[in-house]
Amino acid sequence: PADFPSEPAPLETQMANDQAVWDDIVREHQLKESDINRLISPWHSDADLGRPIEVVTDMSKSRKLGFTAFQASDDAFFDVFEKLRHDRLIP
Repeated sequence: PADFPSEPAPLETQMANDQAVWDDIVREHQLKESDINRLISPWHSDADLGRPIEVVTDMSKSRKLGFTAFQASDDAFFDVFEKLRHDRLIP
């Protein structure tokens, strides 16, 4: 197993200069959106994934109150990317 990094590695910092790479991908795959910042928000991912505390959620109370419709998280995740591919926003 890999060691846990001692310092955070924010996605926002890692992707700061990726527009040129995205430009190449757009050209190669004839995509519709050339502005990478209209498709991504690394600061948001950093906020979600970089929390300094553990977060555990439970939908039991909501379901007991009648909110029984749901979509499995993995299905929702893959559906988003399928739609982005269909709309020619990602390869």
